[in-house]
Amino acid sequence: MVPPLGTQYEQLTERYTSATCLAIGPGVKTGMPIRIDNPLEVGADRLVNSVAAYERFRKACVVVDFGTGINFDAVSEAGEYLGGAIAPGLEISLTALVERAARIPRIELAEPETAIGRSSRAAIQSGVVFGFAGLIDGVVRRIEDELGEVELLATGGLAAAIVPFTETIDEVDEMLTLKGLRLIHERNQ
Repeated sequence: MVPPLGTQYEQLTERYTSATCLAIGPGVKTGMPIRIDNPLEVGADRLVNSVAAYERFRKACVVVDFGTGINFDAVSEAGEYLGGAIAPGLEISLTALVERAARIPRIELAEPETAIGRSSRAAIQSGVVFGFAGLIDGVVRRIEDELGEVELLATGGLAAAIVPFTETIDEVDEMLTLKGLRLIHERNQ
């Protein structure tokens, strides 16, 4: 006999409400020294991604996270979080363009057919996709100038739309943040 839905819900609720929550912040063992002026300023997402990338490569690396903003996070050869750069994200930029410019239509991010768009839609697509690819490459190259040879990894919801057009990043790991959370959780058991 199948128990009533209420009983199943109560069992699930009991199972998950007894779980402890690990908040990423001061006092949590990440295994990664934070070498910035004020370690309390680093976002949990940035640190979690850096932990996962360093665990994977075990050498100097840069994570480019395509979220609300585009975060560039640098990790030293010794596994230290060094800081990075933050740029406006794609969706924020597109929203601002559509809301503040006259007669600019909202577009879907897709591969531009050409660099020279022959319609407003094509011109926006080219400008956004190739423009953000150029931004990524420019910042990554400057970080490489400071750090030397690094492994590069992208993550985040819109990484797959831009990374194919970059010259510096070859790989996207959509699960990087979750991998970092798992690693930090294991280090705090």
